[in-house]
Amino acid sequence: MITTDVLIIGAGAAGLMCAAQAGYRGKSVVVVDMGKKPARKVLISGGGRCNFTNQGTTPNHFICQNPHFVKSALSRFSADDFIELVERHSVNYHHKTLGQLFCDDSAQDIVDVLLTECDWAGVSINLRTEVLSVRKDSERGYLVKTSDKDYQCQSLVIASGGLTMPKLGASPIGYKIAEQFGLNVLPTIAALVPFTLHDHDKKRFEGLSGISIDCQVTSEKGISFRENILFTHRGLSGPAILQISSFWQAGEAVTINLLPESNLNEIINNWREQQPQKSLKNLLATLFPKRFVEALINDETIATTVADKAINQLNHDEIDNIAGEIHAWQIKPNGTEGYRTAEVTLGGINTDELSSKTFEAKKSKSLYFIGEAVDVTGWLGGYNFQWCWSSGWACGQAV
Repeated sequence: MITTDVLIIGAGAAGLMCAAQAGYRGKSVVVVDMGKKPARKVLISGGGRCNFTNQGTTPNHFICQNPHFVKSALSRFSADDFIELVERHSVNYHHKTLGQLFCDDSAQDIVDVLLTECDWAGVSINLRTEVLSVRKDSERGYLVKTSDKDYQCQSLVIASGGLTMPKLGASPIGYKIAEQFGLNVLPTIAALVPFTLHDHDKKRFEGLSGISIDCQVTSEKGISFRENILFTHRGLSGPAILQISSFWQAGEAVTINLLPESNLNEIINNWREQQPQKSLKNLLATLFPKRFVEALINDETIATTVADKAINQLNHDEIDNIAGEIHAWQIKPNGTEGYRTAEVTLGGINTDELSSKTFEAKKSKSLYFIGEAVDVTGWLGGYNFQWCWSSGWACGQAV
């Protein structure tokens, strides 16, 4: 039996941040994880360059049943605080669109920051270690049996993540421990995930794989995101689709404005003056990839008879119908690709069960839950990592 002040289950972003903070406070800290490497999700994120935070992070960028829950942790350890940590370790990074920050070289740089901090703080990390059971003893604290060793700890932190990317070892252990100690766990679904399409839509769009279009995508609840959509072999992806997937429910349609910065009625009127003899389909091909225009015509979204007309032969109703289709193109996904490709898990441990300051479970003293296991889901763009840094830091000050 190994005795430690703090045992953390999960060597991911939140767990390692929490471990370093607790270690710096003089606590003895052990981190256990099933994986062969620590922070594997960090390593593959952002195309291998890790979108490690977002400069514009606010509480409004998170989905949570209690929208106020995230405020304390985000205010106490902000994006600027993590940027300062990254700079202190001389990691080179760059800005992309919408406040996103990426490593210049590799996501390994962020993992190295975390591991160096843990090393300096005296943290012990044990990998390839499966947690077999957890129980609470009134005198000795928490007793955790693993495939490697048995542990006794005063504070137990669950940073085991969600269900996304099962190939990386994702498991429901965090939810099971929460339920074991009487905490409410909200239903979970894959989020920030590509859509799959019904067979008839797949047939409509076969051959469009790889085409990307700048759009505004809106859910039935009126939530909108302006970024690219990407056609894939299986359906629709791209930043705008991933964003809207967190606000989509099965059976709902999404509305896509294919020309969010322009008014097609005005464009067509200009064409009628400047290029009156050209056909509608040829002129639309100056706005969109030709293959996409052909797909809209082939499935009669834009009638073939109309598409072949010279632009000066279109009547007002035809122009209005075309503009309506382009500015409010509707598609009803069949579903999503699920946890296999999702970036995060929506839902999880109900935040009403936790202290927003320390992340301690209200029903079980010295038991803490942080990171993705909790019912907090950020938008695409570095927000989910910032949640891991903020919740990990806040918990590390309390354990």
